[in-house]
Amino acid sequence: MNSQDYMKMDDDYAAHTYDPIKVVVERGDGVWVYDVEGHRYLDCLSAYSAVNQGHCHPHIIEAATAQMHKVTLTSRAFYNDQMGPFLKQLCELTGYEMALPMNSGAEAVETAIKAARMWGYRAKGVAHDQAEIIVCDGNFAGRTITLISFSSEKAYKADFGPLTPGFKSIPYGDADALAAAITPNTVAFLVEPIQGEGGVNVPPAGYLRRVADICAANNVLFMADEIQTGLGRTGALLACDHDGVRPDVVTLGKALSGGFYPVSAVLADQRVLGLFRPGDHGSTFGGNPLASAVGRAALDVLVDEGLVERSREVGAYFKGRLERLESDHIVEVRGKGLLIGVELDVPARPYCDDLRDAGILCKDTHNTVVRFAPPLVITKEQVDWAMERIGPILSNGKR
Repeated sequence: MNSQDYMKMDDDYAAHTYDPIKVVVERGDGVWVYDVEGHRYLDCLSAYSAVNQGHCHPHIIEAATAQMHKVTLTSRAFYNDQMGPFLKQLCELTGYEMALPMNSGAEAVETAIKAARMWGYRAKGVAHDQAEIIVCDGNFAGRTITLISFSSEKAYKADFGPLTPGFKSIPYGDADALAAAITPNTVAFLVEPIQGEGGVNVPPAGYLRRVADICAANNVLFMADEIQTGLGRTGALLACDHDGVRPDVVTLGKALSGGFYPVSAVLADQRVLGLFRPGDHGSTFGGNPLASAVGRAALDVLVDEGLVERSREVGAYFKGRLERLESDHIVEVRGKGLLIGVELDVPARPYCDDLRDAGILCKDTHNTVVRFAPPLVITKEQVDWAMERIGPILSNGKR
């Protein structure tokens, strides 16, 4: 079958919840993917930052394959020999005392919300069912009913009510708005250090430090959604590290498995996650042996290959080259590390289609932003190869 056959099959049998770039990927290797006709593309999306370690990394393949020959799933009804070592490795790397493993990023954020509300009732003393969580306009945490309930995008909520109460939204990047919004019932502030789906929005310098201080002064949990920004994507292990802040709760996912398997986790200290009791939460697949083995290998690659440093260095180089483009339509180039957004004053999708035709795969976000987020294994030479193709398309307003 050719690309048209596969796309038609998807359109015929899959619910139309996406509008994909028209390419049918058959295989991947490092920063490259290949379609069913054999055409090669530089992946500048990394499955929304899930493939930080590059496609089909051999170390992760080896760990996954070895575990598949042993045992893949036990459920949390029993212990297994992979989850403990995985969570120990994750906690030691990030500096937190405990972790709660889940599967998708949305599940991790849902779990963090439950943890915050539980902490509010059991530790802070908020009256039952009165806990409130503050979020930011432009956020994106997933597609569950609770997560869309605090989205500021009306389209995400249309026809899905009734929605989950208990959330208050404030402008992103405005620490004064956070201070003004806190009440005695506020249990947490949930924020993305950089808003990815919202358009690669970077807050003002010092913002995260200020909101961390505000939360601490008001006995409010500072919760960072690092599912897209974490594990090296922005040139630091966690994006919050750029401001030297340590959130009370962190959610991780995506690159936690190197793109091999859904693996996510909530990180916090004993004072928060230690409040959970048997029966308070659970997941059949969360922390399963296969996921844990894959997660251990993904973290190994991140550390052993120096991908955090690579992201910082190559990301600055890539961003610098994009900033030097001359175009009638480029409004701003922003981002950190290898999470870069080019905002246009026209719709971005046609440019993404042109980039695909030139061998670059990326995806528009927030209508007018072209996001460039290649695997962290990318080299400066590969960036140069990409810029030879990106430049003519984005420069001088050409289309």
